[in-house]
Amino acid sequence: MLSFISTEDDLHLETRIPIPDQYALDAYSGIIVNAAKSVSKSVVHIKVKKKQVPGTKPPNPQNPYATGSGFIISSDGYVVTNNHVISNAEEILVALPDGSEHEAKVIGQDPATDLAVVKIYADSYKSVVFGNSDRLQVGQIAIALGNPYGFQYSVTAGVVSALGRTLRTESGRLIDDVIQTDAALNPGNSGGPLVNSAGEVIGVNTAIILPAQGLCFAVSSNLTQLITGKLIIEGKVRRGYLGIVGQIVKLTTRIVQYNKLEKHTGVYVVEVDHNKGIHNSDLFPGDIIVGFNSNSIGSIDDLHRLMDESVIGRMINLSVLRSGKAHEISVTPAELK
Repeated sequence: MLSFISTEDDLHLETRIPIPDQYALDAYSGIIVNAAKSVSKSVVHIKVKKKQVPGTKPPNPQNPYATGSGFIISSDGYVVTNNHVISNAEEILVALPDGSEHEAKVIGQDPATDLAVVKIYADSYKSVVFGNSDRLQVGQIAIALGNPYGFQYSVTAGVVSALGRTLRTESGRLIDDVIQTDAALNPGNSGGPLVNSAGEVIGVNTAIILPAQGLCFAVSSNLTQLITGKLIIEGKVRRGYLGIVGQIVKLTTRIVQYNKLEKHTGVYVVEVDHNKGIHNSDLFPGDIIVGFNSNSIGSIDDLHRLMDESVIGRMINLSVLRSGKAHEISVTPAELK
């Protein structure tokens, strides 16, 4: 069988054939476009008129509103944003992609995770779909949507740079299990969604480090769902506090099998604060928490789910790994203020 090789002239002719736009998109571009389309109608622009704080510069009378981002999580108008976007608010306005603007009511705020929920009242809201942040992998696509510097419905893309980070909020507390991304964020992006290639929300864009480039952070979607659910139902979040700084760590197969653990990760104790009126004297830096009252612990989210108001002031049993071996200790959480 003969195969014919195109001449150089033939190749030049082939490259001149116009390619329809729908085929010109490479696979990566197609992923970004489709993900942005699927969530863009749920992204909102938040404008906040803040109360004047003594000793601070008064707002510009021609433009008294600070701006941020948010996204709709239910068809009846609940909107998630960052607490720092709406804190100390005198008036909150939410602008939808169709150009309509609505006054918003604060439903609940949680400075400890820098999350807040507001509600608007209109019809036909399109809500987002949450993804499972526990399944994230470093290197996968991350897409940020928001309103940087008031430029509405901007899209930037990058990757998940790291997982399990901790981030200090304006209240001085640490948020655990934070997602690091290099999807560009700017002032005004705060409160907007970070989504995966399927258009599922995997985080809430929260902070950047300046003047560094590509160091941006988002609160994980699993923690966001937990907190916003409590804010909608109860208006606030009461939680127990162990007095630790922790981060997720992988466990070797040998350690998992030797200790008969259900999960291949645990919560590594970085710091322990013994001065908060908490009984945690048996807990030490370097311990890895793998159990909580017979519940398997594999992540910070697991601890957050269990450290609710029911454990405040009550003795609980923790299973921790020390030198690769499991030990049982008792702690009594206080209430997180």
